[in-house]
Amino acid sequence: MAQVVLGEHEHLESALRRFKRKVSSAGIFADMKKKRHFETPAEKRKRKEVARRRQRRRMRRQS
Repeated sequence: MAQVVLGEHEHLESALRRFKRKVSSAGIFADMKKKRHFETPAEKRKRKEVARRRQRRRMRRQS
């Protein structure tokens, strides 16, 4: 669970920015999007295959 404590002289906007950064780095939004709808096993395989292709492409570009 992401939690941010508001400092004594801290503005709400900066605390909100820190909270958003923490939530994003914890992967909460990505997890929420994945679990929003049921994913069939075929869809999971397809998504993982696309991710593998994307990763291979990135590795080829870097080398």
